[in-house]
Amino acid sequence: MLSGRALALVVLAWSLLKVLVGRLFGRKTGLPLFHENYDADGLPALDAAERERIASFSRCIACGRCDVGEADRIAASGGEYPGLMTIVLSSSRSMPDYDAAARSLAHVPMEVLAQKEEICPTRVPFVELARFVRSKAGAKQLPTPSVTATAVEEAGAQAPGQREHPPATAPT
Repeated sequence: MLSGRALALVVLAWSLLKVLVGRLFGRKTGLPLFHENYDADGLPALDAAERERIASFSRCIACGRCDVGEADRIAASGGEYPGLMTIVLSSSRSMPDYDAAARSLAHVPMEVLAQKEEICPTRVPFVELARFVRSKAGAKQLPTPSVTATAVEEAGAQAPGQREHPPATAPT
């Protein structure tokens, strides 16, 4: 019986032979195989530039600063928008649901995303992330719902201009 290095060499040679014979007879590999396996799941392929960009989206440290001031939009979304931090954390991970993230991001105007970039301690590129998610979801121009005073009142959110969090105080 084979063992150790000899067994590893035989297994490796057998695998190489299977790949070469498969390619010789037209077996799908690479991107066509990826599409065959994952298109039904809605998982789009990423090119090299997109893989590099996704790394910058993953800088979030979950500090919550981007969620400050979002209570009105969260309440008016009817559960579709959980807050920006949650979207950033879930959209920049392994197999995100781009459609759900795009629906959530539809509740946040691009100007607000640009403002959030300025307060983010790790400088997560929210605007670029939103564009990326929308392009992957196939929904580049999702309508942005307007937050009306009635919707905010019905949701029981705070009035505009009211603080969401109590001011931070130094420990005594």
